[in-house]
Amino acid sequence: MSRITFTRSSTRALAVGAALLLTAGAAGAAVASGEDGTRPAPAAEAKPREAAALTGSAKLFRKTTEDVTFTFDAHLAAKDRKRPDKATGIFRFVHLDRPGGEGGWAKGRIDCLLTGGKVASATGIITESNIKEIKGSRVGFSVHDQGKQDRLGYSWAAIGGPDGTKKLTKCTSAAPFEKVKKGTGDFHVLPWKVPYPTP
Repeated sequence: MSRITFTRSSTRALAVGAALLLTAGAAGAAVASGEDGTRPAPAAEAKPREAAALTGSAKLFRKTTEDVTFTFDAHLAAKDRKRPDKATGIFRFVHLDRPGGEGGWAKGRIDCLLTGGKVASATGIITESNIKEIKGSRVGFSVHDQGKQDRLGYSWAAIGGPDGTKKLTKCTSAAPFEKVKKGTGDFHVLPWKVPYPTP
């Protein structure tokens, strides 16, 4: 059986022919139903852009064998753009002494998200962890989405580890001082459009 091949000109001709057939068919259907064939079809209602987002997963740079990973899937809906404390989503972080080794982990639900440009600040409540003392506490994160090598910070930077506090203010964290290890992932920040009051 011979194989049918298409040249660039024949492919273009087929595409134009198909477009003409579709146009003619649509016009015929409109006339048959008594409608004005020149009237444009109603455009589908566009889904509103979410107000802010922080997503992605990556490992932090270390000179030792430590394996530290942070993951975020945080979103602020368009309808809540004036209420960053209405953000939803999840977070997870893991700190091991070496890949596949021993250490601590925690995951939880996001309860606040603020983004400005390519910088995000978020907090959440730890719902699961292998460290009993920190369950139910609030922790904070910051991310600078720099494209090639992002940065990250966390609320326990000054004290060495999550301390189980429930008093941390929402959307509070340390500056994004840590560097992401190249080739291990990426974070993405969707800028929040500040709802400035109008006169």
